[in-house]
Order: sequence, then C-alpha cells, then structure tokens
Amino acid sequence: MLPMNYAILKLFADGKTYDADKVMVELKPKYANFRAFKKPSIVESLMAAEKNGLLEQASFDLDDLDELHVYYRATDYGKDMINQYIR
Repeated sequence: MLPMNYAILKLFADGKTYDADKVMVELKPKYANFRAFKKPSIVESLMAAEKNGLLEQASFDLDDLDELHVYYRATDYGKDMINQYIR
C-alpha cells in the first residue's frame, strides 16, 4: 500500500478534480484507520502539493453550510512527476 500522501497525489494522475472531502471518500476504504486520515491533514497535503507545483486550484465553492470547498487538479508537471515516481 502506498503512503497516504502518495495515494492522494495518485488520485490526481487521471486529470480529475477533487476537493478534500472527495479525496477522503476515495481513500476511506484503505486509509480510514490511518492517524493522519483527517480533513485538516488532507487539506494540508493538498496545499503542500499545490505549493510544490504538483497541483493547482481548479475551482472553489461554498456549500449550503457556508463551508469552502477548494477543488484541485494536477498540473502537467504534476501529472508527469506523479506518473514517473509513484507506481
């Protein structure tokens, strides 16, 4: 099994967009028991990947509870790096 941060990045290799909630839904079957499997940790991982040029913000919106959802997608550079280094 991949380290959780790698699994997060691997989700984006297909070019789809995800927010932290969607990442958690996708990874829950394998990573729900990880200590870092909490929304703040997922958001931190996404923001770090953005800062390193692997992801970029695709869109954002507010839900009915006024919670901000930031959607990310892999950059071209990010897709290349993810596919090259994460198997």
